[in-house]
Amino acid sequence: MTITATLSYEDRDAFQQLCGPNDKHLKIVEELLHVGVATRGNTVQVSGAAHDVEVASTALDQFYDLARQGYRVFPSDIPRGIRIVSGAPDARLADVFLDTIFVASGKRRISPKNLGQKHYIDAMRGNDLTFGIGAAGTGKTYLAMAMAVQALLAREVKRIILTRPAVEAGEKLGFLPGDMAEKVNPYLRPLYDALYDMLELTKVQRLIGENAIEIAPLAFMRGRTLNDAFVILDEAQNATREQMRMCLTRLGYNTKTVVTGDITQTDLPDPERSGLAHAARILADVKGVSVCYFSADDVVRHPLVMRIVNAYDRDDARAGVSRERRNRPPTRGDEAAANEAEAAANRGDDALSFALEIGED
Repeated sequence: MTITATLSYEDRDAFQQLCGPNDKHLKIVEELLHVGVATRGNTVQVSGAAHDVEVASTALDQFYDLARQGYRVFPSDIPRGIRIVSGAPDARLADVFLDTIFVASGKRRISPKNLGQKHYIDAMRGNDLTFGIGAAGTGKTYLAMAMAVQALLAREVKRIILTRPAVEAGEKLGFLPGDMAEKVNPYLRPLYDALYDMLELTKVQRLIGENAIEIAPLAFMRGRTLNDAFVILDEAQNATREQMRMCLTRLGYNTKTVVTGDITQTDLPDPERSGLAHAARILADVKGVSVCYFSADDVVRHPLVMRIVNAYDRDDARAGVSRERRNRPPTRGDEAAANEAEAAANRGDDALSFALEIGED
């Protein structure tokens, strides 16, 4: 059944922001929700299936309110907003898009792009230890870095400590020349990249020189007590259980720690020894700890990244394993189901596949 909704907007400037140049934003809404969108004067008419019209109307009204509050709406915001409204009808886009963490060099705002990122940011604000676990490109490390830089510049902490395991990603690099710092730099390059994206090069170099920002391999954390610091353990799926325990027990007074990683991409010789899934399982109910999970729908890189993640997830699903199941600590029920699925695969029986498919982009 096709219905039509008529939306009226009085603020001319906000209405232009809503529509975008040459009604580009409205065309994106049409394409994503398969509805018809037409403008006349200060009104917008949306026609199509009832559910799609409701989602489109809600999203347009909320983007209009954002524009009235001074938010500049970009074409890339439209798919994110529609995805939020579609998944959580009661969600307010203003709570997500207006939640600014940090204004980086060049006055670029860093803010959450979806509900998953919003929950992650709130978790970091409200807990001393936060786990960010999930697919590549979901902003786990970048948002943690933004929170750390904001805390440092606001003098909430005295230093930022960035660390990750020095484990090669599926290939042997062999002998690396130079001193210790030069040897470990290749492993820590993604952390430098995030820093340089937020602060000017000279400021980063000055802060590093003053030890206000410290970047070191995980092995260098042993024996230390970290006070007045914001600690980020990146690529934590490559930390063993022993390394994870060592790192998490370094916390001192006025210190926040964020642990990020993707359990599905461990480079350890024995993936079962990864400390990330183990720590998330045993600490999930501990006061002051929050465990946040991301899915392919939370990817905020190039749209192709989301499709790549979905393609790999579908391939894994055919084998009876979903990303959600892999990126969550296993339970006894999961282990029993995995054994049953493996036995079914050996028999060629597809009826017992219990995979959770993630929808298309």
